[in-house]
Formats: sequence, C-alpha cells, structure tokens
Amino acid sequence: MQDFALEGREYIQLNDLLKITGLCNSGGQAKQLIDQGLVKVDGVVETRKRCKVRSGQWVEFSGEQVNVI
Repeated sequence: MQDFALEGREYIQLNDLLKITGLCNSGGQAKQLIDQGLVKVDGVVETRKRCKVRSGQWVEFSGEQVNVI
C-alpha cells in the first residue's frame, strides 16, 4: 500500500494516477487496464479513464492499493 499526495490539487485523473504511482508503465497501458475493468476505486470497478480521484479515496489494481491524501 502506498500514499499519493494531491499536493494542492483538487483531484487526479485515474489513468494519470496509475502511471505516476508506477502501477503501470504508461498512460496507454493504464487506459487499457481501466477499459478491461481491472481497476477499482473505493472497491468498485471503474471504467472511466478520466475518473476524478479525490483525497480520501483509494485505488486498487493487481493486489496493490494507493490511498489518495
């Protein structure tokens, strides 16, 4: 499990979060994984690539979890 700080931003797009945290290798790969229904936000499968992830939410992919703070 890792934390990701928004650093003053209101939100981060889901595909960007996956790329920045290293859960996937590229933005293109992130989009594919989201399309395939392999990514969860707050325990629910999320298929919107640009889903706005805000402080207090968590993202799960391939057994890894990122808490957005």
